[in-house]
Amino acid sequence: MTKTLLFNKPYNVLSQFTDREARTTLKDYIDIPRVYVAGRLDRDSEGLLMLTDSAALQHKITSPKFKVSKTYWVQVEGAPTEEDLQPLREGILLKDGPTLPAKAHLMTEPDALWPRTPAIRQRKEIPDRWLALTLSEGRNRQVRRMCAAIGFPVLRLIRYRIGSWTLDGLAPGELRLI
Repeated sequence: MTKTLLFNKPYNVLSQFTDREARTTLKDYIDIPRVYVAGRLDRDSEGLLMLTDSAALQHKITSPKFKVSKTYWVQVEGAPTEEDLQPLREGILLKDGPTLPAKAHLMTEPDALWPRTPAIRQRKEIPDRWLALTLSEGRNRQVRRMCAAIGFPVLRLIRYRIGSWTLDGLAPGELRLI
């Protein structure tokens, strides 16, 4: 029987089970043998990770061929307008080539949001806004690079959804077998 897990990865946790530098990894949270991450999140990102023992499912989630969509909640520095997000919707040119068009819209701060430790830097004179971005590709630090390219650096990045699976009901560090 296939094991598939949803995990809400906290900030500052590596999306792997080992680390030579003794940083916090998935091993500190997950004690289930022979499951592997299907799509990574950077250490400074939070949110939904899927782990599975099925190579086929892992391939389906991570391969660009299948275009499994992923939605991110993104807190950015500055106050972008819907017009500012239009380049993201059309696809934007990054150093490693053009991105596919993304779904992008402004949102209010998520209701289910947990505090981050350490807290993000906040500057009284510089506003911040929340965006929802949905991508069907997954390049290295792509959301951060896309937001920076339109002039709004990312302060906090949370992956909310992978395909039809979401973070709903999962607190940071919690795991659910599906």
